[in-house]
Amino acid sequence: MPHPYVLLSAAVSLDGFLDDTGPERLLLSGPADFDRVDEVRASSDAILVGAGTIRSDNPRLLVNSAERRAARVDAGRPAYPLKVTVSGSGDLDPDARFWHTGGEKIVYTTDKGAARAADALRGPAVDVVSTGAELDWRTVLEHLYGVRGVRRLMVEGGGRVHTQLMGQGLADELQLAVAPLFVGQADAPRLFGPGGYPPGRMRLVETRAVGDVVLIRYVPTAPGTGALATAADRRWLGVACELAALCPPSRTAFSVGAVVVAADGTELARGHSREGGDPVAHAEEAALAKIAAGDARLASATVYSSLEPCARRASRPAPCARLILDAGVRRVVTAWREPDTFVAGADGSGLLAAAGADVVVLPEFAERAEAPNRHLLGAG
Repeated sequence: MPHPYVLLSAAVSLDGFLDDTGPERLLLSGPADFDRVDEVRASSDAILVGAGTIRSDNPRLLVNSAERRAARVDAGRPAYPLKVTVSGSGDLDPDARFWHTGGEKIVYTTDKGAARAADALRGPAVDVVSTGAELDWRTVLEHLYGVRGVRRLMVEGGGRVHTQLMGQGLADELQLAVAPLFVGQADAPRLFGPGGYPPGRMRLVETRAVGDVVLIRYVPTAPGTGALATAADRRWLGVACELAALCPPSRTAFSVGAVVVAADGTELARGHSREGGDPVAHAEEAALAKIAAGDARLASATVYSSLEPCARRASRPAPCARLILDAGVRRVVTAWREPDTFVAGADGSGLLAAAGADVVVLPEFAERAEAPNRHLLGAG
């Protein structure tokens, strides 16, 4: 199921703390950064914080700028983003400011916590949703996307929430405002705690001064594992779809883009159909040809292809699904199953799966993958 774009937002001290241990919240950002955060809130469909943050900080989570609220209304959106919290126990204070300011609210909890949350929040108009016996982040994100129409989710804490979303590979972006001060208290809350995080280095997309703090933006790069898609999988598949748009047009072959990515997020190669003037070159074939045979990283790599790798082809002896398997790759992420335009009953995914490869299909990218091939659809 599709997920919203998940943006983790936080301000930290130079030594990585979200707050100190004092009774009042430590203000790490200055006026310029608070205004930046307000702008990000205004661009979001929903804002999420954990129940612990509601207890400790008692936030309102509003768009403070009247101009930004007016712009949202003019665009046909509610003045305030949907406010979201998660609580496994359902132990929520009905007097917290979170419930009495802004627009709609929703609580995600467990089967046991749902009754407790509903009882506590009888006054405010709040939607209480259980994700089952345990609090499940994928269910939360799928419900926000599919039922509440959330396409962009801003997550403002706390550290436990950030740790879980990053550790499960569900964060599309990290926006970190680094404040020029130290906390130095071992018991103070940190942005991230111990956890099983994705390997490798994240990709830096922006740094800039905002008043006296520095904004740093990172996006994940390490592919997921197995059948579960991660935020990085979605980003790399988006790159493959962009490559498909670079293909020279053809009436006799699809336009496809492919990227091969190592487990630590290192891009090994990319390619697209008819690359280099070869009229019969396929995207996966072009990408894999750029990697040395026997490269040990291929065994744990992921191939991202805008179209399902072919299982049969007339132009070359080996179809792309076979090339992928022969290279040692055992995970493929794709957007679009091959139609019968040129090959009836094509099933590259079946060939891959039968050989033990994990095949992940993300149909929310199908429209982008189809776009450079619309002139072919319906022919066959």
